[in-house]
Amino acid sequence: MVATHPASSVTAADVPVSRLDNNSLIVRLHYTVNHLSRWLTPVHNRALLERSVFRGEPSIKQLLLELRDEELIVFPKMHLIATQPDPDLDKLPPVTRGAQEERWESFASALSVMAEFRRLRQSTLSLLRSLPDNAWHRFGTSRTEHDWVLRDLAELLANHDVQVLSRIDQTLDKIGARDGLSPAARTHLDELLRLTPVKLRS
Repeated sequence: MVATHPASSVTAADVPVSRLDNNSLIVRLHYTVNHLSRWLTPVHNRALLERSVFRGEPSIKQLLLELRDEELIVFPKMHLIATQPDPDLDKLPPVTRGAQEERWESFASALSVMAEFRRLRQSTLSLLRSLPDNAWHRFGTSRTEHDWVLRDLAELLANHDVQVLSRIDQTLDKIGARDGLSPAARTHLDELLRLTPVKLRS
């Protein structure tokens, strides 16, 4: 329970994303990239990152593509809401991947996909850092999906991050990619979240 923690000692493991203040939410989104780099960059046998543990289960590379794809969907909505008053989100073009992009995905390494995701996330973070707190309440409308508040989109990304990071964390153990790595590279997500202090919304 949050009540058992003094405000100064609350960590990212103690509270849901919806309880974080805006700055702490930005930090959570930033740390996703840090966690991936901590885990994946030191891996010796990087071919393991492209193999599934069992048939039908995603590889690390496929999980990284899930993070990338979510960013490609969410960022345009956030940008439109941040730059236009009450925008029509249905006017955004659908996110598609052409033949050239699909060929790149086939041959790209897991670390290349991670680098692509990092570049996209940096754009998201730059946008959010540029906004005053009252701008986080801006919204866009949609008749085909539903209306979105900018803050809710940031929370959507953060919650999706933790779901995919948890799966990456588990998969790295299953495929033996952490064998021989330093303790820092083998730190699990729940431990990393406990090391991240946060501030709560007022």
